[in-house]
Amino acid sequence: MRTAIVRGPLYAPCAAVKDHLRELVLQALLDMKRAGELSFESEPDFVIERSKSREHGDYASNVALLLSKAAGRKPRELAEAIARTVPKSQHIEGVEVAGPGFINFRLNQACRIGTLRRVLEQGERYGCQPEDSRESVTVEFVSANPNGPLHVGHGRGAAYGASVANLLEAYGHSVQREYYVNDAGRQMDILAVSVWLRYLELCGEQPRFPDNGYKGDYVVGIARDLRSAVGDGFRHRASEVEAKLPADESQGGDKEIHIDALIERCKQLLGSEANYRKLFDKGLHWCLKLIREDLVDFGVVHDNWFSERSLMTGGYVQRAIETLDKAGHLYEQDGALWFRATAFGDDKDRVVRRENGVTTYFASDLGYLLSKFERGFERALYIFGADHHGYIARLKAAAQGLGLDPAKIEIQLVQFAVLFRGGEKVQMSTRSGQFVTLSELREDVGSDAARLCYVLRGNDQHLDFDLDLAKSQSNENPVYYIQYAHARVHALLRQAAEKHWSFNRTACDAARAKLIDPREDELLGDLMRYPEVVEAAALGRAPQVIANYLRELAASFHSYYNAVAILVPEEELRQARLGLCIAVRQVLANGLRLLGVSAPERM
Repeated sequence: MRTAIVRGPLYAPCAAVKDHLRELVLQALLDMKRAGELSFESEPDFVIERSKSREHGDYASNVALLLSKAAGRKPRELAEAIARTVPKSQHIEGVEVAGPGFINFRLNQACRIGTLRRVLEQGERYGCQPEDSRESVTVEFVSANPNGPLHVGHGRGAAYGASVANLLEAYGHSVQREYYVNDAGRQMDILAVSVWLRYLELCGEQPRFPDNGYKGDYVVGIARDLRSAVGDGFRHRASEVEAKLPADESQGGDKEIHIDALIERCKQLLGSEANYRKLFDKGLHWCLKLIREDLVDFGVVHDNWFSERSLMTGGYVQRAIETLDKAGHLYEQDGALWFRATAFGDDKDRVVRRENGVTTYFASDLGYLLSKFERGFERALYIFGADHHGYIARLKAAAQGLGLDPAKIEIQLVQFAVLFRGGEKVQMSTRSGQFVTLSELREDVGSDAARLCYVLRGNDQHLDFDLDLAKSQSNENPVYYIQYAHARVHALLRQAAEKHWSFNRTACDAARAKLIDPREDELLGDLMRYPEVVEAAALGRAPQVIANYLRELAASFHSYYNAVAILVPEEELRQARLGLCIAVRQVLANGLRLLGVSAPERM
């Protein structure tokens, strides 16, 4: 059992205070055990957490509730005995018992005002763990098929993924942000044939356009680029295109069979793999360029764009299949090669190679998973849309079959975002072209409002995005409310400069003890818990924890600003209060940066 007690200044970020309190409780338990008042074999797995109400102090522990049954004592009675035994600490003002047996700890003012120095000294690093102090993580997010512009649904995955990556980095992980480019799939073939049909229309032909082709205006734009590049070189008569094709849905047939046949007809008429690849790549590169630009404008930058094609050229798929085969996890049936995924908890076995010798999408999933760890990452985080729920068991089974630790593979699902304008739902459909693009959303409400609104709720919850609220300049608009608090501090410093008053950090440090107003104490408490908020948000992959904290901090600051005179004539008090405001500004900026939101100096 650990018995050392932390007695030095609590300057370390994150869990320093909780660690200190835990050591005090452990020391009390050990002292009671030695006195014969308590018996236990190993260190109890109790928690130290923030109290839900300030009336109950700053932190609370459930240790007495956990040990009461084994001790044969009532929880509250045991809690009182532990509280009496907790060693004295220069940071603790009081230890109290509440409710059925919780032990509450109240920090003293010296501990609380020490936060002001830490924030001002550490600046942008306040709340962060040392860089690269934890395992390396590759975070894959967005990864939308490059068959059109990003829409608002993709935007939520982008905002969530970027924020989670920032949180992991702040918590000490080495993070790589990755976009998986599906440049070898059927949906890209459908885009290619859609572009070709629009190209034929530009050439004066009138082929029937399939119901399940891509109909957005952007397809016409790609077709124009194609015609500029090849002229009439890819032109064929509509009668050639449509001759003996299977009926589509409007003709009583199967639309999927029809479009697959149309893809094959396109390849046949173009006459060579090189010509089809030119058509295919025209759509791919056009859409990828647009996606990259949209993401950068949205403040989302990926470190690596990983090509699905490279899984074959780099040998990842073949090595994954060979690894499963050597481990005895593959079998043949009906001419196909199967992975025995049910042996690892999946709901069915998975085909890795079809009877025609072509590998499957799942084989690509295997190769991509293997690539992450072959490239040296220690953990892989996938961020998928909610419709990918089946991938959780599938990828966990794949990891075990490949000899990887499934605990190192994590899948987070992002639920859908629904736009509302004027109280009415905005309809979206990618293929029909009737959708709101991410670029349009950004132009409508701004990147800041979109980024924050996307992460206000947990990723596993549906999100109703109110466009009108996101654009409003009111306290009900969270991004405006938070940014206004940050800008208010800058305005305060401009007012001080007009009076020829400047801030001096040394003078502020010497005058910290003058911060005795209850609202100042509340602000110091809010600032003190920021590192714990970052830690909780990182561990829970929950940027909404940061967003909610920033709203609370902004509310505390607005209340303080409206009730307390800050630019007072008394030098020491003014320096202390300005320092507190500057610390609030710093933490607001730090939190907003994690969410990809700007911290303006003026509103």
